[in-house]
Amino acid sequence: MTKAHGGFVWHELATTDLESAKAFYAHVVGWGAQDTPQAGFSYSLFTLPDGPVAGLMKLPEDAETRVAPHWLGYVAVDDVDLAVERLRRLGGAVYVPPADISGVSRFSIVADPQQATFALIQRLRTPLAPSAAPDAPGRVGWNELLAADWEQAFAFYNKLLGWQEMERRPGPMGVYQSFAAGAEMMGGMIDKPPTLPHPFWLYYFNVADIEAAAKRVEEAGGEILYGPDEAPGAALIAHCADAQGAAFALMERRARKPVGYIVAPAPAAAGRRA
Repeated sequence: MTKAHGGFVWHELATTDLESAKAFYAHVVGWGAQDTPQAGFSYSLFTLPDGPVAGLMKLPEDAETRVAPHWLGYVAVDDVDLAVERLRRLGGAVYVPPADISGVSRFSIVADPQQATFALIQRLRTPLAPSAAPDAPGRVGWNELLAADWEQAFAFYNKLLGWQEMERRPGPMGVYQSFAAGAEMMGGMIDKPPTLPHPFWLYYFNVADIEAAAKRVEEAGGEILYGPDEAPGAALIAHCADAQGAAFALMERRARKPVGYIVAPAPAAAGRRA
């Protein structure tokens, strides 16, 4: 976790069936799994040969009727407590107040004013060893917000995290605005289709061959919601749901450019239930 304030540094799957999730993503993306028990709960790491890629934890049983399996992105901040105070002043909500992860860091699970959920995490005192380039297969290569109003959402994240506007692309579903933290372009925003019940963050996993990866999604019990298809920005994309219904996306990137216009996944696969 070496990125500057405002960058996505970690992604985590909360789900109902850990073993099924491990098998699913092993087949689709090629991830291994490593169990790392924490105090009071089980936690696993999705891994590649050069190190961890993402986290995996079981949804608490008392939350399973309220929260669907979903992916959660963590954004680095210099001080979690100060960032949460600022988020509240800007109209955001706090689902999990700032808390320590023993021996690791301090975090909080929050939502923007349009109720898209994400997490804030204080940067590690001892950074992890450098990993492969974010464009490498198996890495999380793009972070996308499907917003109720992307312009209002961008204003919030700009004030909270200092994100800057990058390329803006018009499309049949509206304007797609890419954004950066510092010099790193890492995602985009667009107004969600009215068929989606609520805004949410969608995360793209890099693959070398998207047609083959899409077939593996279905072989493993998941669903293709959109694509594979070409997106502006020299990328092929597919929107998917895993075997427990958590939404994610695949991307075969041909060049280091923004993804561009993206079509949203179906409501049934969108993370938090309305």
